[in-house]
Amino acid sequence: MESNDRYRGIVALRALRAYRDEPLDDADLTAIIEAARWTGSSKNAQNWAFVVVDEEEQRRRLADCGTYTSPVRDAPVTIALVEEPGGYEFDTGRVAQNIMLAADSVGVASCPVTLHREDEAAVVLGLPDGARCRFAVALGYPAHEAAPGIRGGRKPLSELTHSNRYGE
Repeated sequence: MESNDRYRGIVALRALRAYRDEPLDDADLTAIIEAARWTGSSKNAQNWAFVVVDEEEQRRRLADCGTYTSPVRDAPVTIALVEEPGGYEFDTGRVAQNIMLAADSVGVASCPVTLHREDEAAVVLGLPDGARCRFAVALGYPAHEAAPGIRGGRKPLSELTHSNRYGE
């Protein structure tokens, strides 16, 4: 199969956790959020909102809502993914992936994070009743060039793929 640039970008995408101490360019951030906005959703409900967290103290407070959230502290920007009433985690995952792919396309590193204490995250972000935030994506310009290729590898397709029924 001949691979195009989009496909290569998808299979090479990695979560990066080291960022330069430099704010994101407004045009890059806008492009990333625009790609998030165009993500598909169940019944096109678009039951989400994005809270752009770029103040250092607010990022620290948000990072305290999770267990493995150092990228939130270290990145100049984190986008908190708010699931509004009637929303689905599946759609939130789709938004996160689009954010990461769009970020990569404009030279921005990204790392998804889980906010394990979503009740605390709701308070930190000032969410209205019924809205929740369990996931966020940290963004920043990479501190160093990523090594080419895929680090860590992947399980072989034969271990992941089943035909018609699991185990077959």
